[in-house]
Amino acid sequence: MFMHNKKLQYTVRVAEPNPVLGSLLLEQFGGPDGELAAAMRYFTQGLGEDDAGRKDMLLDIATEELSHLEVIGSIVAMLTKGAKAELAEAALSEAELYMSLTKGGDSHTQSILFGGGPALTNSSGAPWTAAYVDSRGDPTCDLRSNIAAESRAKIIYERLINITDDPGIKDALGFLMTREIAHQKSFEKALYAISDNFPPGKLPGIARYASTYVNTSQGEGDMTGPWNDGEQWDRIDDVVGNLPVDGGSGGASVDLPDPAAKAAADLMKRTRSRPDHDVTTGADLGAGPGAGRMSGEDLGGAEDIAEATRQAQAV
Repeated sequence: MFMHNKKLQYTVRVAEPNPVLGSLLLEQFGGPDGELAAAMRYFTQGLGEDDAGRKDMLLDIATEELSHLEVIGSIVAMLTKGAKAELAEAALSEAELYMSLTKGGDSHTQSILFGGGPALTNSSGAPWTAAYVDSRGDPTCDLRSNIAAESRAKIIYERLINITDDPGIKDALGFLMTREIAHQKSFEKALYAISDNFPPGKLPGIARYASTYVNTSQGEGDMTGPWNDGEQWDRIDDVVGNLPVDGGSGGASVDLPDPAAKAAADLMKRTRSRPDHDVTTGADLGAGPGAGRMSGEDLGGAEDIAEATRQAQAV
């Protein structure tokens, strides 16, 4: 059960209306790393949690995230208050109203569709979606995801702080940014309160693969470090020479029942390619200068893109 306290968790002081800034702040209202996504992520995790300590923590933080949603929404409402009033009362000329609504961001959508109030969209106007909630029902997996989500949200708040000179907004955003740090600390402590928290889940890894590093990107820029070299790793640099890693054939096969096997063979026979069948195609018939070697003739091409540009301009 929830009760709404009419006092915000943090006081909102906005110096002057700014619909464009309000649109940008919607990223933390209805965006993937915003407060609603966080609240729903932690709330649903908390409902399904069996551990009393984690359940209490998740519901505490989920409820606080709703209060942060209220703070962000209040800032957006104050930033768009002037545009909302002018639009509703036609206080400006038609041209001035149009300019105020289209001067950037999602401000026109805010004003026309939502009357200047905070909309459950991100800063580009994309509607909020439950797909932002990426819980998997395993506490070690979900807590790591929560830590990452709080980290991303902190970075977004930093960027929003950097694009406003309004001291009251900076102050409120600084509070919200810092609460992301606090929540990350709580999730870290909860994760490491689980004795065996890595790897996630119940099944152990297969020993010969768990400590193998495969160097699949080779060339200038190759580096070694504790992430790919040292006592924890069996490093594979000769990738092709070590394929397949399971010692099998490296192919793909399936055991089909007789009717399916016959159908597959018939399909393969009907659609097989003929390497000796080189016929004139539409490309041959329509080829012009620059098409390269075609059937019976070489139509050439440019030496480089600059020459190609010059040839095209000369036509």
